[in-house]
Amino acid sequence: MTHQVATGVQPMPVAAGIGLRAPHVTRVLIERPPIAWLETHAENLFAAGGSLHNAMHQIRADYPLSLHGVGLSLGSADDLNTTHLQRLRSLVEHYQPELVSEHLCWGAIGGRHSNDLLPMPFTEEAVNLMVSRIGQVQDTLKRQILVENISTYLRFRGGEYSEWEFVSTVVRRSGCGLLCDVNNIYVNSVNHDFDPHVYLRALPREAIQEIHLAGFTRKEGLPVPLLIDSHSRRVDAKVWDLYAEAIDLFGPIPTLIEWDQDIPELEVLLDEAAHAEEVLDARRARAA
Repeated sequence: MTHQVATGVQPMPVAAGIGLRAPHVTRVLIERPPIAWLETHAENLFAAGGSLHNAMHQIRADYPLSLHGVGLSLGSADDLNTTHLQRLRSLVEHYQPELVSEHLCWGAIGGRHSNDLLPMPFTEEAVNLMVSRIGQVQDTLKRQILVENISTYLRFRGGEYSEWEFVSTVVRRSGCGLLCDVNNIYVNSVNHDFDPHVYLRALPREAIQEIHLAGFTRKEGLPVPLLIDSHSRRVDAKVWDLYAEAIDLFGPIPTLIEWDQDIPELEVLLDEAAHAEEVLDARRARAA
């Protein structure tokens, strides 16, 4: 089944946006800074009413919006949480975001929730499960969603696919879009010793509708290299290089700066977004 964007929803601007987090809501509401678009975690808006919804109603009037889910646990052996899914549906119907996304992972089983996004085995069984779950979500929301590749620190043994083959196969078979997290590709390339450029070149270009960039933390004093996707600092120079390659390969794509821990002043996020915009502009200039 082909899932179209909901009626009345405009395409996301092909520009650099930022993740809207609690410390910056008031400034965005009052000052209306020049931000191309905003992304917020869907679960933060599940509670009905209150000051956050009051602010978001006003902010949404002036900014394109992406809703990014972190708790649906698409890849769990448990059935999808229908209460969670219906809350997401209500939220999507209410705010009519330009994009809706979730993670290609699992995070809950037997009523117990992890505080992390956990990796899938790269097997045919897991592909089929993900395709089924994504279809269920898209049918419920009546629109296409994006799925994001995650950062990982352990992997299941065996499997029929590499990570990039797994991601690409799920996306193609399900008809969903891809949220390509360039930082996660780089983090995993260090943690699992593969070539990130091979990963990028294997992705289905036509499916990529959003890119994420964030900062990582390097763990020192270990016998092997380890990067943590901490979202707690500026984007690393090597990730910027990989992002430039991604834009060369895929063309300009809406790009988000994520920052979730040790959140700095808004100006720092705007500066990072400006850097991403420079990369997008350079690609446009070459194509002109």
